[in-house]
This record gives sequence, C-alpha cells and structure tokens, in this order.
Amino acid sequence: MNLSRFIALRIYRSSDAGKQVSRPAVLIATVGVAIGLAVMIIAVSVIIGFKSEVRDKIIGFGSHIQISNSDAARSFETRPIAVTDSMIATLADNPDVKHVQRYSTKPGMIKTSDAFQGMVLKGIGPEYGSSFFRRHLVEGEFPQFSDSASTNRVVISKAMADKMKLKLGDKIDTYYIQDEVRARRLTVTGIYQTNFSEYDNLFLLTDLCLVNRLNKWRPDQVSGVELELYDYDKLEEATYRIADEVSRRPDPYGADYCVLNVEQLNPQIFAWLGILDVNIWVILILMTGVAGFTMVSGLLIIIIERTSMIGVLKSLGANNLTIRKLFLWLAVFLIGKGMLWGNAIGLAFYFIQKWFGLFRLDPETYYMDTVPVSFNIWIFLLLNVGTLLASVIMLLGPSYLITRIHPANSMRYE
Repeated sequence: MNLSRFIALRIYRSSDAGKQVSRPAVLIATVGVAIGLAVMIIAVSVIIGFKSEVRDKIIGFGSHIQISNSDAARSFETRPIAVTDSMIATLADNPDVKHVQRYSTKPGMIKTSDAFQGMVLKGIGPEYGSSFFRRHLVEGEFPQFSDSASTNRVVISKAMADKMKLKLGDKIDTYYIQDEVRARRLTVTGIYQTNFSEYDNLFLLTDLCLVNRLNKWRPDQVSGVELELYDYDKLEEATYRIADEVSRRPDPYGADYCVLNVEQLNPQIFAWLGILDVNIWVILILMTGVAGFTMVSGLLIIIIERTSMIGVLKSLGANNLTIRKLFLWLAVFLIGKGMLWGNAIGLAFYFIQKWFGLFRLDPETYYMDTVPVSFNIWIFLLLNVGTLLASVIMLLGPSYLITRIHPANSMRYE
C-alpha cells in the first residue's frame, strides 16, 4: 500500500511538472472536479441562504408559534382571547420558549387625497421584540408602543409609503368598518423595508391599546400571542407541547385557544421552500456525475499512456491489486488538486457575494434584492468528503482495465 502510494505520488509530481504526456488527463480530471465541487458549494450556499432569508422574514412578522382564537385563527378580523400575566409567565417558563409577546390586528383602509389602500393595523405592546423591524428600518425610528395609552404613531413599509406617496411625519387617515365606520388619524414615525411584498403591502404597526379600542375589547383581551423559540429544529415538538399546556387553561370568556406554528400558518410558502431541497439534490447528483465522469476519462487516458509501465510492473511480479491501488492513489491526488481549486472558487464566490452583494435579484419576485448566501461548515465538509468518496468509487470499475493488460502485449506501447 505504501509502495503504491509512493509510486503514484512520483508519477503525479512528474506529470504536474509537465514531464509526462499525461498532462491532458491531469487537466481533464482537475478541471472536472474543480467545476463540479465549485458549482455544488455555490448552489448549496445560495439555496440554503435563500431558504433561511425567506424563513427569517416570515418569522419576523409572526414569530415561530402563534396562539389565537380557533374561530378566526387564519383571519385578520380576529376574535379575542384572554391573555393574563399568569399565562404569559407560564409560557415564558417553557424551556423551548425564548420570548413571549402579545398582538392584536384590525383590518382597515388608508385614504389620502389621491389614493386608498387596504391594510391590517397590527397593535403591539412594550414587550414586543422589535429587532427584526429595527434591522429593516430605512427611515425614522421604531417607537416604544404602549398597551395602556394610544400615541397614534405608526410604522409603515416603504412599499406602502411609495404607493401612497407618504413620508416621515405625514398624517394618514385610516378607516375601519365594523358596526359603523370608524376613523383614526395616525402619524408616520418610521418606514421599514423587508422586500417581502406579501407582508410589506399589508401591515402597519402601532400601539396595542389603539387596536384593542378599535376592536372594543377588554384590557386583558388580544388577538393572540407570538412565541419565539430557542431552536427552530424543535418547532413541531414545541408546538404540540405548548398546545397541550394551553388546552388545560380555559379562557375566562369562553374562547377556544388555537396553537399553530409558522409552517402551519404559511403552508404554501414552506411547500415552495421544500421544493428547493429537490433542486439541491438534482444539482449534487449532476455535478457529482460530472466530476466522476471526468475522473474516469482522465484515469483511462493515464492507464492507456502507462500501459508499458503496467507491463513492466507485472513482469517484475506486481499483482493486479497493487497496480490498481497505484492508479487509484494517483486519481486521489488529482481529485485533491481539483477539490482545492473547487473550494477556492466556491468560497471566493461566497465571500464576494456576502460582502459586496454583486449579484442582484428582483425583490418583487424573490423577496430580496441580492442573492443570499449561507455557509455551514458541516455541509461544506460533507460536500468535500462526498465528492472524494463518490469519485473514487466511480473509478473502481475502470481500474479493472489494468487486469486486461498483459506484459507481452504492452511491448507495442514502447
């Protein structure tokens, strides 16, 4: 085994220095593996980054889990549930729950002098985690909203501000229809932009107190509770555990609690994201095939060019297994060189896109304005190990060609 590796290394080094006629084989094998691995790294980083970006934006608008009234769990014209301090404390004590926050919603309409737009007014309290919206704030400030007084301040999306020709400090008239038409004048204090059009064109953020007054609810009633988890991977398990806890707590006003997670509330979007996993596997299989095919071609060329050497080794007593190991080791060295180039290309793309965002997207279609990328060290290592193993396994078959070469017949290659 050591002798085979030593001879393979000598052949590789001499070929790498341009002393052998096997330069085309080296080039074919190296370029094929480099391109295949680079495409796999780029594709996986982009698709994982895209899924993570879309998922984070959905979670930013509605958190991981929502507890609401079962009569209106999927509507913005909600029915209230009672959320007491003891219930919030119980939910916060759950080991899976990182943060608990209340919210209330009220569908309505914005009207200006020359336009009108349907919207949903979302009321939030002082405990609301605003890091997501502060991160995407483009103008103004994100105020501290209240659950006990109405400040008539509102944060809107840039898409809605552009459509309604609004700017910071503008007064906007909003109308709500229930038993009668009710109006509220609000002041724009902040503008955010997430490029997630399904929500940017819908939500305005204001005081929880204001929305509860519009809904004519009691002080301890809200549309629901949003729960942020520590670990997204435990989403389904945590959902059922929290639902079991909540089911044992009756609502004092007779409402039925409904516990749904972000994937259950947005099944179409997450089904679409799930399809991207199929794309990843298709790309990995195709690129592994490309790398393996080029390595097979390179190995066959090397075997043909080294037929005389194979004959000499056999005449000196080397068996077929030893010679096959020699050429497989040579293939491993070539694969390693290609993988180094593939890693360099893939990582260069990742860092350039991460820092400079050279490749742009249409936010109306893709929910973001630049191609997102994400790096996971374990997936990166798995791609490298998988490429190496798959390429070597694919070479086992062609290496049997060595057993068909006889010392006497190899003389014609002299």
